[in-house]
Amino acid sequence: MDYKKLVAEQILKTVGEHLSYDDVYNMIEVPKYSEHGDLAFPAFSLAKILRKAPQAIAEDIVAGVEDEHISKAVATGPYANFFLNRDKFADEVLKTVLEQGEHYGDWTFGEGRNVTVDMSSPNIAKPMSMGHLRSTVIGNSIAKLADKVGYNSVKINHLGDWGTQFGKLIVGYKKWGSEEAVLADPIAELLRLYVKFHEEAEEDPELEEQGRAWFKKLEDGDPEAERLWKWFKTESLKEFNRVYDMLGVEFDSYAGEAFYNDKMDEVVDLLETEKIATIDNGATVVHLDNYDLPPALIKKSDGATLYITRDLAAALYRKRNYDFAKSIYVVGNEQANHFRQLKAVLNEMGWDWQEQMQHIPFGLITLGGKKLSTRKGKIVLLEQVLNDSTKLALEQIEAKNPDLPNKEEVAKQVGVGAVVFHDLKNDRMNNFDFVLEDVVQFEGETGPYVQYTRARAMSILRKAGKEIDTTAPIALEDDYAWEVLKLIENYPNVVKFAEEKAEPSVIAKFVISLAQAFNKYYANSRILVEDENLNSRLALVDATQSILKQGLDLLGVESPDEM
Repeated sequence: MDYKKLVAEQILKTVGEHLSYDDVYNMIEVPKYSEHGDLAFPAFSLAKILRKAPQAIAEDIVAGVEDEHISKAVATGPYANFFLNRDKFADEVLKTVLEQGEHYGDWTFGEGRNVTVDMSSPNIAKPMSMGHLRSTVIGNSIAKLADKVGYNSVKINHLGDWGTQFGKLIVGYKKWGSEEAVLADPIAELLRLYVKFHEEAEEDPELEEQGRAWFKKLEDGDPEAERLWKWFKTESLKEFNRVYDMLGVEFDSYAGEAFYNDKMDEVVDLLETEKIATIDNGATVVHLDNYDLPPALIKKSDGATLYITRDLAAALYRKRNYDFAKSIYVVGNEQANHFRQLKAVLNEMGWDWQEQMQHIPFGLITLGGKKLSTRKGKIVLLEQVLNDSTKLALEQIEAKNPDLPNKEEVAKQVGVGAVVFHDLKNDRMNNFDFVLEDVVQFEGETGPYVQYTRARAMSILRKAGKEIDTTAPIALEDDYAWEVLKLIENYPNVVKFAEEKAEPSVIAKFVISLAQAFNKYYANSRILVEDENLNSRLALVDATQSILKQGLDLLGVESPDEM
């Protein structure tokens, strides 16, 4: 039941001639202090219309309230304050959660339509660094949220598997590499060659020309260039998939830049035949003065294509292939101008579906306040960070619960989950500095804290050793239980808001709040006392663990039953 809606309907009995349902619904607030009520309506806005003092209007509103779900309504100054019937609330909310299980909080407004999520997109022959974490986990969570509200998510890993860097890599491999070294440790060796190429090129600029020449051979279908490129790609994907397995992330498509090699001509031809593009010093350009944007360079004077050419072809392919309701690009904030140009060019082509495309930007992860760079070899490997966090988690589990079954598996869930949760609890536009020791903590606003809270709830249920009777009345009146209940009831609205804003941090902050409220309840209540309210208390514990598990899952974080 939507209790805010119920209160709005009561208010409308008095002010319905002057305000619409939506007006009233949107004006209802949650009081800062719970002693002032559970929901409140400010009467200021009606003072001029009714030519009455706000206090008098609030008194008129509360006088007209009559509903079994509202225990009392009180006028406090200019506010009409509403206190909900706690027993009725607990009974309806907890029974709904326990009956619906993992489907509590589901919405259907997605109507089964496709949402493409362009995410992760590492470059072939380069390691997956901490720099790849954000796009991967934010994209994964956005896709899960889309599924939760009724869309069908399509996760696309738009691999960086084309470009001049492959010419450089081929030069590096031929000059300083060997098959044995690549097979022994593919990514590390390919990175060494890439970094060495750039170091040597500073002394010998001729190397850059050789790199461009080898990439031209690759574009022209040279057998040796193609063989090396495919080999580098195959070995890289093996490495990437090991990291994705650790993160629990899967993809529906690995169609990268190379996939669009034969799909760009159509777009360029359309731009030229429709006279949307012009030739400027031999280059193909779309002027975007009407959008207050710099010109979009579609093709260089030497005929080479650019990122935007591929992204235009990719957008058209995805619309035709998936008929998306939304096309989401989870890419760093520094690319904001690129996506504005992309949408503007599509708009010039008359494709109004570009309005369904969204760039979801995010801030940077820094280490010691410094940005990471692959070219100079200053990287922190994501796999290494996940292994280190798992090791730290295991050390803490050994200290807290040395007899825990499957503790290595639990440590992996906790360690990897800690890294993912730490990323997602930050508003995605915020930059943050990563300190591993702060991330893998069982106290504070961390993933392990939320996981541990759920494991505690599961432990209570195991100790109780009895089925919860959902046919019996459920009644909970105490203040600590009430704070937990209100959060649980609001969870579906939190899901909807997080999906609409494409902001996983909304879910992360919610599960932190729920875990904190539950731990206060646990600290101040004797849950396993055999009395008439035991069933009600166990229903609250079970509903809490269910929502915590579900919230963590929406973030891509596993939730062990024991810790």
